[in-house]
Amino acid sequence: MIVPRSASSGPARHKTVVIADDSAVVRGLFARWLGEAGQFNVVAVAGDGETALAHAGRFKPDVLVLDLDMPGVDGPSALPRILRESPHTSILLAATLNERNTRLALECMTKGAMDVVSKPDSRAGMTLSLDFRSEFLLKLGNIAQSAPQPGTLPPEVELDWTHGPANLRPLVWSMPRYLLIGASTGGPRAVARVLFDIGDALAEITTLVVQHMPPLFTASFAEQMTSHVGVPAREPFDGERLARGTIYIAPGGRHLGIDRRLGHLVAAVSDGPPVNFCRPAVDVLFSDAARHLGAAALGLVLTGMGSDGTDGAGALRRAGAAVIAQDEQSSTIWGMPGSIVRARHASAVTPLDEIGGAIRALLRGGAPLA
Repeated sequence: MIVPRSASSGPARHKTVVIADDSAVVRGLFARWLGEAGQFNVVAVAGDGETALAHAGRFKPDVLVLDLDMPGVDGPSALPRILRESPHTSILLAATLNERNTRLALECMTKGAMDVVSKPDSRAGMTLSLDFRSEFLLKLGNIAQSAPQPGTLPPEVELDWTHGPANLRPLVWSMPRYLLIGASTGGPRAVARVLFDIGDALAEITTLVVQHMPPLFTASFAEQMTSHVGVPAREPFDGERLARGTIYIAPGGRHLGIDRRLGHLVAAVSDGPPVNFCRPAVDVLFSDAARHLGAAALGLVLTGMGSDGTDGAGALRRAGAAVIAQDEQSSTIWGMPGSIVRARHASAVTPLDEIGGAIRALLRGGAPLA
């Protein structure tokens, strides 16, 4: 969950929104839904990328809903220009997700878009689907939250926010052989940054990633990671023997865990019920890792909404493993890592741009954090 701010003496400010979509029907629907929600102020709409860019520069909205396919300047081309014009605007992608658009959406999310909502194929589906309306409002509301949001840490948690990240003492107990990453909202960009910064040291470990994503996305995400970091990345099949120098991405809509079969550690891919309303769930991977890997594991929780991974992080710590949480300032949403910090399961709270280097130094026998 998001840590709430202290109560304010005045009413909450409505979040400002710009809607960019080449369909007048979609623009009208989105504007009506947001108006009825009572928390948003649609300040402008745009039917093409150039107009969206102009509105972003003029209004500096909290959120810009961006279609991928628009005349003239399309969404992927407009995105970096919008973020230059209005760097504090959060981008929610809205698109009908075929194979091409899935790849484009993932590319956009690694370049700054925060999330994506999949539009129904038909106008009737768009108009009548209560599930789509609910998903659209939920995702827009999530990313509209001001980030970062300061919370209150329990007094037992002694972290030095002024002089850098907390000391990563538990890592000296055992050099990890497995890196376990959990992420949600804002995660594709954060995961890509960490893996890129670890670089060729990824060849020395086995990496498993749970990124909250729908089924179409994860195979494309694995392809992107292979190209981005130069290490093989793929969705595993159930029972696949885990290999060093490989990145395993949890298939969208399915849990990824770890099991021991015939004396070998294998990927356990299942259609079990959601955990923390998530499938795949970070808690499933972390809990299995605590059982089968112990101190050979290193947990990493990056930006994301909710509290998935908290129970699993506790299991990892009790098994002798360390857990790194992304810090609040560099997180898109400090829900998942913040929950782990408040539960006192974090071995270190570290900015995104330092995490990969710290892990790389650890794997090369150096001090992970200053």
